[in-house]
Amino acid sequence: MAKVNITDTILRDAHQSQAATRMTTAEMLPITGVLNDIGYWSLECWGGATFDSCLRFLNEDPWDRLRTLRKAMPDTKLQMLLRGQNLLGYKNYADDVVDFFVKKAIENGIDVIRIFDALNDTRNLKQAIDSTNKYGGWCEPALSYTTSPVHSFDYFVKLAKELQDMGAKSIAIKDMANLLLPYEAYALVKEMKKEVTVPIHIHTHNTSGTGDMTYLKAIEAGADIVDTALSPMANGTAQPTTESLVATLAGTEYDTGLDLKKLVKAAEYFTGIADRLKADGFLSPKVLGVDINTLIYQVPGGMLSNLISQLKDAGASDKLMDVLAEVPRVREDSGYPPLVTPTSQIVGTQAVFNIIGGERYKMVTKEFKMLLRGEYGRLPGEVNEDVRKKCIGDDEIITVSPADLLKPEMDQYREEIKGMMEQEEDIVTYAMFPQVAPKFFEYRRANKYKLDSTIYDKENKIHPV
Repeated sequence: MAKVNITDTILRDAHQSQAATRMTTAEMLPITGVLNDIGYWSLECWGGATFDSCLRFLNEDPWDRLRTLRKAMPDTKLQMLLRGQNLLGYKNYADDVVDFFVKKAIENGIDVIRIFDALNDTRNLKQAIDSTNKYGGWCEPALSYTTSPVHSFDYFVKLAKELQDMGAKSIAIKDMANLLLPYEAYALVKEMKKEVTVPIHIHTHNTSGTGDMTYLKAIEAGADIVDTALSPMANGTAQPTTESLVATLAGTEYDTGLDLKKLVKAAEYFTGIADRLKADGFLSPKVLGVDINTLIYQVPGGMLSNLISQLKDAGASDKLMDVLAEVPRVREDSGYPPLVTPTSQIVGTQAVFNIIGGERYKMVTKEFKMLLRGEYGRLPGEVNEDVRKKCIGDDEIITVSPADLLKPEMDQYREEIKGMMEQEEDIVTYAMFPQVAPKFFEYRRANKYKLDSTIYDKENKIHPV
C-alpha cells in the first residue's frame, strides 16, 4: 500500500457546506503560500457553488479567482467540481458549451476536474470526460453514492468499470450525504479495487458522524486519496478534519507524509476566517452537530436546511417530520435518484408540496415533471407509473441522452453577450447564470476589477490597494 494522498476542501466544499460559500478570494490569498507548501495531492478550490456565490454575493469574477489562485499556488494541483452536462448551472448545456467551459477551466489553471451526474447517467458525463482528456486535465469522474434497492455494490462496481473505460484517470466515490458507513466503505472499495486499476478517491461529509471511520476503513481497503478539510471548517456538514487524519495515519503504512505543523499553521489562519463568517451569520453552529436523520431519511445537510426554510415560508414548520418521511416515498416513486444537486432539491420540494397540499402529487413542480419525463437523464430504477401518469399525463418520455436533443449553443450565447464581454470566459459565465452575470459584468466595468483588498487586471497581476 502506497501512502494515502489528501485533497483538502477548505477553499471550496468546506465553506460551501458550512458557510454558504462566502469566503472571498482576498481571504484566501494570504495563506496560499503555506497551502502550496503542504504537499496535498490537490486543493479543491473551484466549481460547485463558488461560481454562483462569486457573481451573486461577492462581486467577484470566478475566473479571476482561479487565475489568482493558480499563480499563488504553482506547485499544487487545483481541483474543481463539475456537474456533467449541467456544468455549474441548473440545466443541461449543449456539447459545444461543455467543451468550451472545460477548455477554459484548464487554460485558466484547473488541473483536476471531478465530474458527476446526479443520476449516475454516464451519457451526461461523456462530453465533460472527453473534453477534460482532450485538453490535458486530470479526469476524475465520480459515482454519486446512495443506498436503495437498485444501488447495490454490483451497480457501483459496474459503474466504476464503465467510467474507467470512458477515460477516468481516477474515480471518486462521492458520498454527499455521509451515507457510506465504515464497513460498507471497506467492502465497496475492496470490490472496486478488484475491477479497476485507476486510483480510488473517497469523498464524504461528517453529517451523520461516521466520516472519519469511513475514511479509515476505506483506506484499509485500498483507497488512494481522501477528501478532508482543515479543522476550522471541518466536520458536521463538511468533510472530516485534515489534521486528525494525518495524525492518525502518521507512522503507519498509510502515512500521508504531510507535516502536521504546516497544517496547524494553515488552520490557525482559517480560524480567523471562520470567526468572520460566524460574526456575519453565515457559519452556524448547527452545521457542526451530528444529524442521524441523514441515515434514516437520506437527506443531505443542505437539503435539510432547504426543507426547513420552505416549510417556514409556508407557515408549516410543524410538518418537518412528515416531510422527512415523505422524501423516501417520493424518491421511490421517481426511480430512486441519488439526492444531490439538482435531484435533492427536486425531490425535497415535491415532498413539501405533497404534505402541505393535502394530497400527494396534487401540486407538481415543473422540475419534478422534467425528472419523470427523462429530461435530466435515465432514472436508476423503475418509476411508479401511476404517479408518472398523474404528474405528466401522456407526455412523451425521453429515452435518448438529454444532450442529444440540444443544438450547438455557443454562437447564440456569444451573440447575446455582445457589448458585455471583456474576456471569452464571460460567454460561459453568462450561459450558466443569464440573470446574475449581466449585473456582475456591469459592476465589474464600473469598479475596474476592484475586489476587497485586491485589484485584478486583465494580465492577472495582483496589485495591493
